[in-house]
Amino acid sequence: MLANNGIIVVLSLLLALIASIVPMPHSVDAFRPDWVLVVLIYWSLALPNRVSVFTAWVMGFLLDVLLGSTLGVHAGAMALSVYIAAVNFQKIRNFSLWQQALIVGVLAALYHLLVFWLQRVLTDVVFLPGYLYPVLSAVVLWPWVFLLLRKIRRHFKIS
Repeated sequence: MLANNGIIVVLSLLLALIASIVPMPHSVDAFRPDWVLVVLIYWSLALPNRVSVFTAWVMGFLLDVLLGSTLGVHAGAMALSVYIAAVNFQKIRNFSLWQQALIVGVLAALYHLLVFWLQRVLTDVVFLPGYLYPVLSAVVLWPWVFLLLRKIRRHFKIS
């Protein structure tokens, strides 16, 4: 993945990991978007042959380590969400930006519900409605993330 400007993809994923752990005020931390998931969805739609389920699994595993959660919880949920996006990448590409944002919202909701379910099975976690707040921020952020990453991809001629 590092050949042919793949380093840009790796850097964007590392920046997403950093954004996932940067301290935020408690009032807005509940709305922290799933940066890694959103960036992975973009790259799996733009470069489905280079960024897919294995990359999502590795990034989810790194997120598990950084967040201190049970190993494999975020990895499994992220791999499944990115798998759904990667399998349907040709259909999703044809939707408008706001329709894509809604699909990203559904994928983010699936991701959060899978993480909750896995944590519920492994530990004693209680579901709160605020657990899905990051889905709203992922939907709102998708158009800007999409446009920024597309501009970067075109500027560096990543294919």
